[in-house]
Amino acid sequence: MKPKTQPLKNNHEKVVDFLRLEAGAIERSASTLDRESVEKAVELIACCDKKVVVTGVGKSGVIAQKIAQTLTSTGTMAVFVHPSDAIHGGLGVIAAGDVVVALSNSGETDEIITILPAILRRGSSLIAVVGNIDSTLARKAHVVLDASVDKEACPLNLAPTTSTTVALAIGDAIALTVMEAKGLTSEAFAANHPGGQLGKRLTLTVGDLMHPSPDIEPTATWLDVVKALSQHALGAVSVVDGDKGLLGIITEGDLRRSIEKSGPSELSKLTAADMMNRTPTTTNSETLAFEALQLMENRPFQISVLPVVDGDGRASGLLRLHDIVRSGL
Repeated sequence: MKPKTQPLKNNHEKVVDFLRLEAGAIERSASTLDRESVEKAVELIACCDKKVVVTGVGKSGVIAQKIAQTLTSTGTMAVFVHPSDAIHGGLGVIAAGDVVVALSNSGETDEIITILPAILRRGSSLIAVVGNIDSTLARKAHVVLDASVDKEACPLNLAPTTSTTVALAIGDAIALTVMEAKGLTSEAFAANHPGGQLGKRLTLTVGDLMHPSPDIEPTATWLDVVKALSQHALGAVSVVDGDKGLLGIITEGDLRRSIEKSGPSELSKLTAADMMNRTPTTTNSETLAFEALQLMENRPFQISVLPVVDGDGRASGLLRLHDIVRSGL
């Protein structure tokens, strides 16, 4: 028989109550975790020169996957192995010197209990994150982290909710403590997150985004400048000498203003040298793109193009504000 749907009312209060219940469970866990166990768990993971294997079944398995990903992204090599896969050959991933983190609210999950002897025979260290510290898993583990809760957030006290939240919070807290113990820098973190905004800010350089320098000579006529701007379609051209030394830059705005100021008789004599900005703001290819963005924006008047020069002042490229924005920075 299909269960009767209750009228939808007071939903905000119910959601807030569930949030407070889970938040309270995390707060309780923070006060009940055994100091010696936490210290040992952090030491085992931080000093592990092999890998960390995280395992769990069902909802605990989902949490285990997230913890493994958090460890990996914060500088600790970690993988998730499902106990069912381990039983059928996946145990080959686990080796001597590895640290195994097993999650189970009951501590009696059949699939995990089945693989415990094999894990221990291989000389792996075992950390148990359990809701029952008197369970089989807890008794077999080298370190036990108490993730017990008074009740699940589920109105029936059945669906794994509060217990998985606490296990996740403990796993994240351990991972971040290990990260700090290892002295992971923001640069190292970014190296593992090249697609994220932080990663791009710390790794993406001007050289990754710039276009080849669109060069013209200082004697080029205004019509030559128009043609060069149209050909390269970058919004500006670089004025260079015979050795590609940057003499100045001409933007579309510079061209327009120069033509407006010139009479018909002067227009035919107008050259690139007459129109160019002789003191443009420049950068180099090794500069971080984020720093170049600040250079273009943090000024009284923003600029949309930035000439790129090498150590000898030779034009090597052109960076547009549009290219930085399009990169997702």
